[in-house]
Amino acid sequence: MKDVIDVLQLQAQKEKSKRELATNYKEVDSSFYGVQFIFECGTKLNSHPLTIATAATLFHKFFKEADKSSYDQYLIATTCLYLASKMKDEVLKVRDVMNVSHNTLSRGSAPPLDLNDEYWAMRDAIVQAELLIMRMLKFQVQTVHPHKFMLHYLKSLQGWLKPEDWKRVPLVQASYAFLQDFHYDPSIVDVKPEHIAVAAINLALQCYGVHVPHTAEEEGNVWYSVFVDDLSKDMLWDLMEKIMDVYDSEPQKH
Repeated sequence: MKDVIDVLQLQAQKEKSKRELATNYKEVDSSFYGVQFIFECGTKLNSHPLTIATAATLFHKFFKEADKSSYDQYLIATTCLYLASKMKDEVLKVRDVMNVSHNTLSRGSAPPLDLNDEYWAMRDAIVQAELLIMRMLKFQVQTVHPHKFMLHYLKSLQGWLKPEDWKRVPLVQASYAFLQDFHYDPSIVDVKPEHIAVAAINLALQCYGVHVPHTAEEEGNVWYSVFVDDLSKDMLWDLMEKIMDVYDSEPQKH
């Protein structure tokens, strides 16, 4: 892998991945679109990014245990978003979640759900799906997110970097964008959150050509060694590649 990453090319790929408004979810059926559906609905509901990340993590954990062909992934995605909102103490009414989900699947062609048989059937489906997710995950739904580690690492880096370098590049925004987008990859549930935080930050550093003073990666003197002691250079760059692969992982639509 190249030591220097073409940030312009990477950002172009990132923009390509933001085409959810053109997606007809009834015509696609991959886990990529299941997570994209969570992100789109969560954004429409003004959900906190951590709630959306939690929902995506629940989605991946569920389908790690379940046969994807046996369940409606958009029902599971909707339920994960509603469950995540309760886990994060974010007030999302089930009717709002249902209406946004219904409208997103129908692309604006359907009015808000009335209190009719369709409404109650969908509400019951979400309730049953929530119980299914909890049982499938053995009620172990709490997740340690990389976000809190990233906050700590970035605060430390701010003191290490030259003030002009810190102000010159959107390091915080880029790091969090890489972290959030990595939730499209099912492997996020198998990687230590500390490692993910380091990889997202290091990818941002590489993209913008920012060097942390008094460090030299080729000599093994790396900035993240004060935070994690079990992350090798090869592991880090493999993880950074996984994050970048997300931007080229959208399946072809047929």
